[in-house]
Amino acid sequence: MIRSLAHACFIVADLERTRKFYCDGLGMKLAFEFKRDTGERYGFYLSCGGRTFLEFFKGAPGPRPEGVSYRHISLEVEDLDAAIAQLAAVGVEAKNKKLGNDKSWQAWTEDPDGNPIELHCYTPDSAQVKALESCK
Repeated sequence: MIRSLAHACFIVADLERTRKFYCDGLGMKLAFEFKRDTGERYGFYLSCGGRTFLEFFKGAPGPRPEGVSYRHISLEVEDLDAAIAQLAAVGVEAKNKKLGNDKSWQAWTEDPDGNPIELHCYTPDSAQVKALESCK
């Protein structure tokens, strides 16, 4: 029934600052933009690979409502050390690199609006890799 995660949507204070973080810092690609009749950009989609996207709209992010269970997004990277270095090159820190209980490498950062991001790198022993193999 479910094919894949289609997108996750965020309200951000500054679209260009957000684009720079995700595109210049994390290497994501702009898929398309939402523009008003005046030409003003009010949102965009970034490709996460395959048919998965992150969606951003300009607005005023507020505190998380009580009871919301969202904790973070996790973005798979091919090379965790390279991703950490690429972020550092644009002035963004990724920290707490460790091998998780799922046998995947992870490090943590946050986007310009404070949304937590886990950088996630599978290993041959990752629980996720083994689960995908068993689901074939």
